[in-house]
Amino acid sequence: MPIDVEAVRSETRGVRRVVHLNNAGSALVPRPVMDTVVAHLRREEEIGGYEAAEEAADRLENVYSSVARLVGAEPKEIALAENGSRAWAMAVYSIPFVRGARVLVGRSEYVGNVIALRQLARRHDLRIVVLEDDSYGQVDVDHLQHELERGNVALVALTHVPMANGLVNPAAEVGRRCRAAGVMFVLDACQSVGQLPLDVQSLGCDVLTGTGRKFLRGPRGTAFLYVRGSVLERLEPVLLDRHSAVGSGTVSYEVRGDARRFESWEASAAGRLGLGRAVDYALELGLDAIRERVAGLAELLRAGLGALPGLTVHDRGLTRCGIVTFSAQGRDAEGIRGRLAQLRINVSVAPLSAPSDPALRWAQAPEMVVRASAHYYNTEDEIQRLVDALQ
Repeated sequence: MPIDVEAVRSETRGVRRVVHLNNAGSALVPRPVMDTVVAHLRREEEIGGYEAAEEAADRLENVYSSVARLVGAEPKEIALAENGSRAWAMAVYSIPFVRGARVLVGRSEYVGNVIALRQLARRHDLRIVVLEDDSYGQVDVDHLQHELERGNVALVALTHVPMANGLVNPAAEVGRRCRAAGVMFVLDACQSVGQLPLDVQSLGCDVLTGTGRKFLRGPRGTAFLYVRGSVLERLEPVLLDRHSAVGSGTVSYEVRGDARRFESWEASAAGRLGLGRAVDYALELGLDAIRERVAGLAELLRAGLGALPGLTVHDRGLTRCGIVTFSAQGRDAEGIRGRLAQLRINVSVAPLSAPSDPALRWAQAPEMVVRASAHYYNTEDEIQRLVDALQ
C-alpha cells in the first residue's frame, strides 16, 4: 500500500515549521513516538523511575521483539544501546583478534568505525586493508573475494549506506562471500535502517547496528545491536556489570547467554519505549512502501539539482537511497547550509571522502558537500522549494 503522506504529516508536528531534509542526521519524530516518550517521563515524575520501569516491563520487553521483526532476527539476538557507534564498538571490541590478522573495510566506512579499528589495530597488531570501489562507486566485491582468498582475515566491516554519496553497498553479496570464507561480517546499518527493508538472514551479517534518531524517526540516544546467535559465545564484552553477567563462586562470573550481554544496567526506559514505538510505526507503514517513497523523492531532487548551472551532484552507486549530496561552484557547503537554514530548509554538510581512503591519511581535510536527505513525510513541493532556493 502506498503511504498516506497527508496522514503521516498530520502526525509530524515539525512539518508546519520547517522543510526538514536532514533525515540522515536526525529525522522529525512522529507524534505517537514523542507521546510514548513523554508519557513514560510523566509516569517517572509521578511514581519514580524504577517503579515506572517495573510497570512498563512488558512493553519494554516487547521492544526487543519489535526490533527483531524489523531486521528478521530473534529477540535474544538483540541488544539496545544509547547510540549506533557504541553498539558497533561493543561488538567489535569483543572479537578475539589474533595478532597480525587482517581487517577489510570499505572505502566509505564511517569515520567513527575507522578510528575504533585503528585503535584495535594498534592493540592487536592488525593490518587494515581498504577495499577498492567498483565502477559504480560501491565496494568492489571482486577485490573483496581476492582479499578473502589471501586468507588471515579476521573481520570484514562495511557501512551499508555511507553518510554521503547516496549509494547502497551490495551488502548481501558481501555477506554471501564472507559466509563462504568463514569470516565475520559486521554491517553498519545506521543510515539504512528505517528507509530500506533489512533482513539479517539475506544480508548474511554476523553483527548489524542501527540507530533510532535517523530514518527510524525515533528519539535521540537510542540504538540497537544484532549479533547472530551462532557467534554470541565467541564475543565476550569488554565491559561487564550486574546486567550483563552474574557472579559465580568467589572469583568467577558467568556472562548472560543472549545479546543483552552487551548492554549496561542503567538506560533510558522512556527512550527505549520510544524506539520500540518508532520501529512499530515503520513496520505499520511497511518498509517496502517507505523505500519506494524515499527513493522517488531523492530521484526527483537529483533531477532538479542536475538542471541547475554550476551545481554538481556527487551521488554514486548502482542502487541509490534517500541521501543526496551536492556542491555549488564558488560556494562553500557550510555557507549554503546556513543560508538554507534562514529559509527554514534543513540540510547538513558531510565529507565527500571517508578517512578510510588511504589518499587522505588524515593529512588534509576532505571536501565538504551539502547533504539533503528526504523521507516519506516530505512532499514534492518541499523538494521543489529546495531546488528553487538554490537557484
